[in-house]
Amino acid sequence: MKNPKIKITVRDFGTMTAELYPEKAPNTVRNFLSLVDSGFFSGMIFHRVIKGFMIQGGGFTEDFSEKRAAAIPGEFRANGFMANDLHHAPGVLSMARTSDPNSASSQFFIMHGDAGYLDSQYAGFGKVIEGLDVVDRIANVKTGRLGWYEDVPKNPVVIEAIERIED
Repeated sequence: MKNPKIKITVRDFGTMTAELYPEKAPNTVRNFLSLVDSGFFSGMIFHRVIKGFMIQGGGFTEDFSEKRAAAIPGEFRANGFMANDLHHAPGVLSMARTSDPNSASSQFFIMHGDAGYLDSQYAGFGKVIEGLDVVDRIANVKTGRLGWYEDVPKNPVVIEAIERIED
């Protein structure tokens, strides 16, 4: 089975290429690719950035308006999905969620550091294979508080597009 590849273009930061792992999280990859194919992520931002941990996007536009998609079941071991053994190491893409294990929708994060404690708790579904320097640059932006949100970049980190480049 071939792993689909995507390109994430971030204004003023560059591009990242990631491969997705349907064998680890098939419904998560299918859902993510349907959002990619619909252009859902264009104009979204990385709204939460924690150096040494992760960068999170897919939930807010540049003016910090929330954008949502339908929730999907969490494909990770603590939720009864045994096939996903992806380790949350630098570059890994994973689905963000609330305390509800079945609340992941469009928000995702890219690991900047190693966080093994997330293994089996969050649905890892891919990995950045080119452009980790872009993750590093984003992880180093100045952040602060915006309303009740913390770790928000002072200047928006805009996802210009996420596109499928290989099936």
